[in-house]
Amino acid sequence: MLRERFIVYIRFEKRYSDHTVKAYQSDLGQFQNYINTLYDLDDLSQVDYQMVRSWLIELMELSISPRAINRKLSSLRSFYKFLLRENVISENPMNRVIPPKVSKKLPVFVEYDKMEMLFDKSYFTQDFTGERDYLILEMFYNTGIRLAELINIKEDDIDFQNLTVKVLGKRSKERLIPISNEMKSLIYNYVLLKEQVFGITNKSDYLFVNKKGLKTYPRLIYRIVNKYLNLITTLEKKSPHVLRHTFATHLLNNGADLNAVKELLGHTNLSATQVYTHNTIERLKSIHKQAHPKA
Repeated sequence: MLRERFIVYIRFEKRYSDHTVKAYQSDLGQFQNYINTLYDLDDLSQVDYQMVRSWLIELMELSISPRAINRKLSSLRSFYKFLLRENVISENPMNRVIPPKVSKKLPVFVEYDKMEMLFDKSYFTQDFTGERDYLILEMFYNTGIRLAELINIKEDDIDFQNLTVKVLGKRSKERLIPISNEMKSLIYNYVLLKEQVFGITNKSDYLFVNKKGLKTYPRLIYRIVNKYLNLITTLEKKSPHVLRHTFATHLLNNGADLNAVKELLGHTNLSATQVYTHNTIERLKSIHKQAHPKA
């Protein structure tokens, strides 16, 4: 089937993440069910612009958010580009589809003074779990890495001599991120503690483990981050990605080069990084308003 061919293509040629592949599968499945039900059509290559547009209207009537609708349309767009590339279709039905407008939201981040408060050792227990949680939060804030990247860090990915950590980003792209001497000491002491708790031979190769010594998983890391952010901020969102936003915003607020931040975050396009400059501009506006006599 065409869907299966496309999934193989994005998984192995484009090297999309498992999360992205599952999202594309879900979106295409929903669209196929729709055209099966409404148009009695099984062949996605026979879809025309009007069919896509009617699906778009139905999604809007179901009060699906514009952001979610655009993601679904993006899945269809990639799929039909693939069919065009494979000469399965001669015209792309997505060319005339106008996506709904999405209101731009500034990335949510934690203020600097609250981040300082977060790393007060009194919040953390004096055992393996407390040391691990502390290092997880430090790693997110000091490197700006994604949740999946943190989970997959292995001890061998830490270069203590050159002060770098190697992470595997989207589409299996590796990048090196610098770490401070303080972070080096935290990691080194944590690894020693991990060996004491689980033994040298039995411990996992992965840097972060759960109470049983096994590799961590997304829900556990989310719970850890949410728990500690709850102690210092009233932000509605308290996820690992908020710490990534905080990392980028604090760098730019302190004069970091935009291209350098782009490389640290592992962004492909500069436009993805530029969204953080809006937070910087809002901060400057606030300072101007408070300090300038004619503001």
